[in-house]
Amino acid sequence: MLTLDFDRLGLKAGDRVLDIGCGYGRHSFEVLRRGGRPVALDLSDTELKDVLGMFRALAAEEDVALGSVVNANALQLPFADGSFDHVIASEVLEHIPLDTDAMAEIARVVRPGGTVTVTVPRTGQEIVCWALSREYHDTPGGHVRIYRRRQITDRLEQAGLRARGIGFAHALHTPYWWLRCFVGPRNEGNLFVAAYRRFLEWDIMTAPSLVRRAERVLNPVLGKSLVVYLDKP
Repeated sequence: MLTLDFDRLGLKAGDRVLDIGCGYGRHSFEVLRRGGRPVALDLSDTELKDVLGMFRALAAEEDVALGSVVNANALQLPFADGSFDHVIASEVLEHIPLDTDAMAEIARVVRPGGTVTVTVPRTGQEIVCWALSREYHDTPGGHVRIYRRRQITDRLEQAGLRARGIGFAHALHTPYWWLRCFVGPRNEGNLFVAAYRRFLEWDIMTAPSLVRRAERVLNPVLGKSLVVYLDKP
């Protein structure tokens, strides 16, 4: 389940890509499949161990380069200036109180002419989630702000980047999270939540063309994520 459109990155074989807040590595794995060299960075040791295991499996089975993992904080990236051709920060900045410091670090480690792709929860969709459930955001490590499109693009440009386009993703996930917030984010056993989750899992695993087309049509209106595509002049 990819949040960004990799065809818009200009990713070439051998390009070095930093995936900040990689989670379980979905974007890093796509980088590998496209011939890039991913560096998956996260605060969670547990998730990084799983990512490294998948890197090794992919390298053995699909004849791709072995990706690397780094346990680090986005506020102090352990890399030299201009180390990466591309940087991805997907669903990360909304968790960081000092977001402009993280943006400055992102701009620092991408090379001139390289690209940065940032995704955050979309304004209207996030407002509904916050209104339905305080627990959704008021938890350790939760969301600390709701971004407006102009706000996040302005802050990223002030860090030294240049916005070159936007996109939207995951329209089918928006009603799921509204439902989760309505019944309580921890109430995953709710009948309706469980049924919707099975639908999403089926969609992710099988990617039926009719459902994929429907989501693409809905994304501009209902998309859960805002995707900002930038470069470094």
